[in-house]
Amino acid sequence: MSTCPSPRKRLNASVRLASVAAALLLAFGAASGAEAEPLKIKLQYAAGTQLVPIIPLAPPSLYRHYGKSYVVEPVFMAGAGPALTAYAANEVHIATLNPQSIANAVATAKLDITAFVQVFSTDVPGNAQSEFWALDTIKKIEDLRGRPVGINTRGSTPEAGARIVFARHGLKDGDWQPVEMPFSAGLAALEAKRVDASILVLPFNFLAAKKPGLHRLFTVGDAFGPSESVLWTAKPEFLAKNRAVMVDFIEDHIRFRHWVLDPATRMEAIKLVAQVDKQPVENYADWLFTNKDQYRHPNGLINIERFQKNVNDLAAAGTAAATIDAKKHIDVSIVQDAASRLGTH
Repeated sequence: MSTCPSPRKRLNASVRLASVAAALLLAFGAASGAEAEPLKIKLQYAAGTQLVPIIPLAPPSLYRHYGKSYVVEPVFMAGAGPALTAYAANEVHIATLNPQSIANAVATAKLDITAFVQVFSTDVPGNAQSEFWALDTIKKIEDLRGRPVGINTRGSTPEAGARIVFARHGLKDGDWQPVEMPFSAGLAALEAKRVDASILVLPFNFLAAKKPGLHRLFTVGDAFGPSESVLWTAKPEFLAKNRAVMVDFIEDHIRFRHWVLDPATRMEAIKLVAQVDKQPVENYADWLFTNKDQYRHPNGLINIERFQKNVNDLAAAGTAAATIDAKKHIDVSIVQDAASRLGTH
C-alpha cells in the first residue's frame, strides 16, 4: 500500500506551513517595529530658559536623532520640590533638580539618583546673579521679620539661599513667611505689595531695576557662592538600560547648546524661548545666552567639585538633611561620550 500523502493532505500541510510562516513573519515584524519605536523621554523643566520646551521646536539639523531613537515630552513643574515627587513616583524620566533636593533624595528618601547634565550654574563670577528684590520700605534683611517673601517653591535653590542668608541675620524658619509663586509672578507680586521681597530671575530683575520703589536686597550667591543649581537627573537603571539612546540625545543636545550660545544663531533660539514663554523677544534679547545670563557649560558638563561644596554648605546650614559623596551620584560619562562624537571636549 502506498504511504504517500494524498494531494489534498499535501495541500493542507502546505497551507498550515504557510500560516505558521505568516504568523512568524507578523510576530517578527511586530517585534522589529517595537524595537524601532523611539524612546519617549519625559523631561521635567521649570522655565523656558532651561531649553527643554523648545527641544521639539529646534531645527532638525541639530536634533538629528530626534524621532529616530528618542522623542522628548516636556513636563512643566515649578521647582525641585514637585519635580522630586514626580521623579520618585516614576512620572518623569528626567527631573531638573538642585543640590539640596538631590542630597535630600539620597539621604532622607533613600532614592537612587544620578545627575548627568548641567543645565546651568548660578552666581558664577562673570555671569548673572540670582537676586532677591525688596520694596524700598525694607531697608535691611532684618526688616523682613514676619513679612511675606516670594519663592518659586519650597525645596528650591532660592528658598535654600534665603534660609541661609536670613539665618545669618537672626531670622529662623517661622520668622518670615515664604509665599510660593511662579518665577514670572514675583515682580507683579512686589509691585502689588503682596510680598515685601521676592526672588527675581532673569529677565524680571532687569525689569525691576527700571521701576521705582524696588531695590536688590541680596543674592543667592551670598548664601553659598557659585552653585550647580540646575541639573538633569535620572534613575541609574534608566540611564543604564537606555544608555545608547541617552548618548544620542545628549549628542543632539550639545549640538543645540552650541547653537543657542553662538552669537550668529542666538536670536533664533531666543525667538523660540519667547514663543513658548509667551513673552516679547525684547525681554530676552539683551541677556539670554550671553554672559549676562546664568553660566551654561557648552557641553553640559557638571562641575563635581562645585556640586560637592554646595551640598556640604547646605548640610552645614541645615537646609539639606546630610551631605553626600558627589562622585557616587554624578555620571559625566554620557556627556563625555556624546562630546567625543562631536569632537567637543
